[in-house]
This record gives sequence, C-alpha cells and structure tokens, in this order.
Amino acid sequence: MIVNNNLLDNLTEQAKCSTRLRINYDLRNSIVDHSQRMLNAIEPGSVIPIHRHPNTSETVVVIRGKIVELLFDETGSVLKEKVEISPDGPCFALNIPKGQWHTLQSLMSGTVIMEAKDGIYEPLKSEDVIL
Repeated sequence: MIVNNNLLDNLTEQAKCSTRLRINYDLRNSIVDHSQRMLNAIEPGSVIPIHRHPNTSETVVVIRGKIVELLFDETGSVLKEKVEISPDGPCFALNIPKGQWHTLQSLMSGTVIMEAKDGIYEPLKSEDVIL
C-alpha cells in the first residue's frame, strides 16, 4: 500500500462529510492481523472523549496537519500536559503509555495521523472513557 496525498485527500474529504468529523483507514493486512494500525483523518471540531487504553500503549505520528495531545493525571480529571504535534514542528510523534488518560484535538483542516497500538483491538469499556 502506498500512502500518498491522493489517499490523504480522500480521507480528509470523508472526514469533512462525517458527523464525527473524522474517519479512520485500517492498515492491517487482513482481519486475522492482530496489530492495530490505522490512519485517522481528523478535522477541527471532532470530539474525542478523554480515554485510556489499559492494556496497550499508543503511538501517534502526525503525517500532515497539526494536533494537540492532552495528557491527564491518573484520575483523568487534571490536565498535566499539552503536546503540539506536527510533521514540521519540534514534535512529530508521541508514544502514550498504557493506562494514560488522554485525548487529542485537531488544530488544522486536513490533519491525518497514523496510530498504532501494541496489542489486539479491545473496545473501550465504560470505565476507560470520561464523557
């Protein structure tokens, strides 16, 4: 698979038309591939609740655009750090440890990130999401 501007442009257009203002694109080789790898086109205004992944870390790489990753304390209620991430900024990727409460905001239209987690997909449980 080639990840190029044509693919990113198509994902961005789909994200803009989505009520969630985001769309993901599965990068796994097949349904029996137990990795978690995807592109995620995220438009400004997309709401991603504060959440944690109790069993996997998460790596976020910004391919284009800009996001701010918000990292919270162990209760998920106190903002501890904001990290701006962009391909041309001082930070272009971030590894989020397992169990870390976090969310992100898209700061620029056309933003596309790559996300990878080190384990099989597990849907978030209610105790792992703060609404």
